[in-house]
Amino acid sequence: MAKEIIGHSEKKIETIPVAPLGLIALDGCRELGRNVDRYLVQWRKERENEHKDTQPFAEYEKDSYLVSASTPRFGSGEAKGQLNESVRGDDLYLIVDVTNYNITYSMAGQVNHMSPDDHFQNLKRVIAAANGKARRLNVIMPFLYEGRQHKRDGRESLDCATALQELTAMGVENIITFDAHDPRVQNAIPRKGFETVQPSYQFIKHLLLHEKDLQIDADHMMVISPDEGGTKRAVFFANVLGLDLGMFYKRRDYSQVVDGRNPIVAHDFLGTSVEGKDVIIIDDMISSGESMLDVAKELKRRKARKVFCCATFGLFTSGLAKFDEYYSNGLIDRVLTTNLVYQTPELLDRPWYTSVEMSKYIALIIDSLNHDDSLSNLLSPVDRIHRAVEKYRAEQKG
Repeated sequence: MAKEIIGHSEKKIETIPVAPLGLIALDGCRELGRNVDRYLVQWRKERENEHKDTQPFAEYEKDSYLVSASTPRFGSGEAKGQLNESVRGDDLYLIVDVTNYNITYSMAGQVNHMSPDDHFQNLKRVIAAANGKARRLNVIMPFLYEGRQHKRDGRESLDCATALQELTAMGVENIITFDAHDPRVQNAIPRKGFETVQPSYQFIKHLLLHEKDLQIDADHMMVISPDEGGTKRAVFFANVLGLDLGMFYKRRDYSQVVDGRNPIVAHDFLGTSVEGKDVIIIDDMISSGESMLDVAKELKRRKARKVFCCATFGLFTSGLAKFDEYYSNGLIDRVLTTNLVYQTPELLDRPWYTSVEMSKYIALIIDSLNHDDSLSNLLSPVDRIHRAVEKYRAEQKG
């Protein structure tokens, strides 16, 4: 039986691996893949197990689990998936960041930035290159492809459900994503594994690490949902931390469509007074940031003390200038997003920005799945959050 210490909890792995582990990081998330690989290599070298030399544990300890793969393109823009080493019999995990626009390719002499569609096609190409040789196929897709097109209204496509069905039809057994816009989209593939992971603990951990004067109680802190769609996420945060909850309701102009959506006319607040309190705005993503910044401005107008913006995905599609302005004017104090999607060097240098590291969490999920071990403890971070808060309070008293 293998044991290792993870934070304050002891993770026990009592099962043999499903198959030798293989890890493919597609273009756009190579760095994330390397970080995940380092954790896996370290843990498996340090892990004690009396059966490590037996056949079921063949290739258990390796210098790297990364499998070399590429998706070269022709001058016409067409591409192919290519594996540069064997994956026969492997339990294969493919990591893809569909939002990374920093990757480019040449088409008829013109430079094109890769879109989510390009990344998704590359994922399918690499799966096709495996050609049924892998023992099991698993996809780690932090930002769920077309996750915001999760339901059909009238005559329109249902892209996310279609994409999930495409992957499972190609042999994918498990799909791991983070903070899916609507987890009910998994109903499109009811017989396959689908997990949407919340980075709640990681947000609390990094916030407490960088802020030293917080009083975590209902009298001094509050959790805010920027819209009605994110209420469930905010309710979890508030309940675990023992804080009050507030919510903004977006009033939209449904007579027009701008950039694919109905523009927001106003934000109406529902909740108790935020005066003198530190507030955590929690959402699944920052796209343009307009909604998050409007909420922050409204909270400061209501005399909130500090405003912290937490979002799983920081896309910043309209640039960083508005965030710089709000920070310099004291309207936001800190923005936290994960490293699950591409982060520009300019973003990482901003004084108001904190990157929430997720590589270790992904490595834990892969390690558990490779052993066919339960993910329940990993997906339920309540105990870890409570320990982090208790430690923070103890350090304040000390």
